[in-house]
Amino acid sequence: MKAENSNIVLRTEGLKVGYRKKSGDLILASGVNIDIKSGELVAVIGVNGAGKSTLLKTLSGIIQSVDGQVFISGNKLSKTEPDKLSKHISLVLTEQMLSKNLSVMELVALGRQPYTNWIGRLTKKDLKKIMHALQLVNIEDIRDKKCHELSDGQFQKVLIARALAQDTPLIILDEPTTHLDLYHKAYVLKLLQQLTKETGKAILFASHEINLALQLCDKLLILKDRKALFGKPAELIETDAFKDLFPGHLIHFDKESSSFKIK
Repeated sequence: MKAENSNIVLRTEGLKVGYRKKSGDLILASGVNIDIKSGELVAVIGVNGAGKSTLLKTLSGIIQSVDGQVFISGNKLSKTEPDKLSKHISLVLTEQMLSKNLSVMELVALGRQPYTNWIGRLTKKDLKKIMHALQLVNIEDIRDKKCHELSDGQFQKVLIARALAQDTPLIILDEPTTHLDLYHKAYVLKLLQQLTKETGKAILFASHEINLALQLCDKLLILKDRKALFGKPAELIETDAFKDLFPGHLIHFDKESSSFKIK
């Protein structure tokens, strides 16, 4: 049991996510009880406004939870200093204030900031981590290109490489397939699945690509009616967790094909 628990990268207990207000707490999701192990790919899914982004920001320490606890590698998130947290979680947000005048290599190198000295000098170890990250996402051939020259799909791979260069046991991404066509959506999510197997890192991401997530993820977290449902895709399908996720007059979940279909 101890060995199994030591493999848990992210765990929550009775988590409530939302925003504290003078007029009363705004709860977006409650009863969030999850455990994510090394090498697992997990998607957070739900309709717009269900609280996916808020949950990810809570799990990464950007905003405080309304109630409950988050544990990162066995340590309470609330008790973890930011400099230590950056060695446990890599975060890729949908809209990040990053200069696209940087080269691919320079942007990926930013992932090493938690480890560099006060003047940001890269060591041989840092350079090795950066090159390995470029190799893992297969962008070595564009490492000298400026980021503003890249397609959306290429730039998303650069952001993933930066997270890999940070070398944390957990990577959190908020809607990594935004602005991508169907092929590149599938490509990026398949890449994330491959990376969990190759690196042993746990990857958690929010997505609207539910049909793809059902095929590729080890576990899913469904935010629905301000509650959270967590488990393996097959388990969630069996318990009708996807029923009524969307208005039934237009879209329904087909258990036989394990996918959403238009009526």
